[in-house]
Amino acid sequence: MASLDFEKEKQVFRDYHSENHELLEAAKHAFIVIINSILAEDIPISSVTGRVKDKEECIKKFSRKYQTQLEADRIPYEIKDHITDLIGLRVVSLYESDIVRIRDILSEEFEFIEITDKIEAMESKEDSFGYKGLHVDLRLKEPRRGMREYSRYNDFRFEMQIRTIIQDAWSALDHKIKYKKSIPLYLKRRINTLAALFELADREFFSIREETIKSAEKEKLKRDRLSDDEPLNAFSFLAIAEEKFPDYRFQPHKVDGFVLELVDYGDLSPSRFKAIVDASYQTVDDYKQYLGQNDTQRHALNPYMVIRHLLYKEDNDRYQRILYNDQRDRFDAWLNRHENVHENGHENGHAEKKQPSVAKKTGPSEKKSPAGGKVAKPK
Repeated sequence: MASLDFEKEKQVFRDYHSENHELLEAAKHAFIVIINSILAEDIPISSVTGRVKDKEECIKKFSRKYQTQLEADRIPYEIKDHITDLIGLRVVSLYESDIVRIRDILSEEFEFIEITDKIEAMESKEDSFGYKGLHVDLRLKEPRRGMREYSRYNDFRFEMQIRTIIQDAWSALDHKIKYKKSIPLYLKRRINTLAALFELADREFFSIREETIKSAEKEKLKRDRLSDDEPLNAFSFLAIAEEKFPDYRFQPHKVDGFVLELVDYGDLSPSRFKAIVDASYQTVDDYKQYLGQNDTQRHALNPYMVIRHLLYKEDNDRYQRILYNDQRDRFDAWLNRHENVHENGHENGHAEKKQPSVAKKTGPSEKKSPAGGKVAKPK
């Protein structure tokens, strides 16, 4: 029962925290799993983390923020009723524009109790810089409140902090600065300058992302009038590859490395690349099907490997090292049989008589990787 006896209420809270600690940890874990699953399909995030606040830290917070006023007003209290972040979660997003989107998605899945918008508070001041983020107090709502696996967490509210990677970094560093209210003015100005640079970095990363998306869309619009003069780049590569492999999800960092490797073999324009892909795709697709039907060679050619084979078939001198030795030998042997079938009208695709390989053998290539040594490993 609530009282004005601080010593009594401290012990009551300690007992409550100890008795429920395991349940609080389980609730924290459940909330993290729910939020991860909700956001996974819509917004790329850096992390979702959580903690159960230490009991002594909770008591210090209550004493600092609430005890004096409650006792002055003679209002009985229980400490646990005033600790809204006993369970605390943090969602770290990539871009500031995602914070509002995350808030809106969570509002559909949880009951919002209170929102503290530190972004709006900071941006309403023209001469101040510092921590920006969104703090939301939440709890479960239907239908999860009625689900057996979640019902035991119905009484727990939790605080969710939503911030960007840059804001999270600033918060971590800012908390390490001691005596911020007492330091000289020139140091305060330096802190404000740093905070402004962090804010600028957040905006620049978002701006760069938007410009990158626009560049990719621009290349897609040029798909029917690809350049003969410009070298292939990640954007023109994707415009062609995504059309040919619509169900494959190309990862940006892999695309960057792969395109650099292709360009390092020699001049390759977007239009030339598309012509090679269109000319030999069916042949390599037949080879892919052949590998899948062969019980001793259960190889799956992903789009990167298909493209390697396409380029090798087009120019086996230039692209000799784009495949490993065993990959080249196997592909050459199949090409030989494949051409033999067409020449002799066989239908089973396994002519027994071998002719000289279609893709001629060459001596060791002088081609080197961008690093100047080993050839890049085929993807």
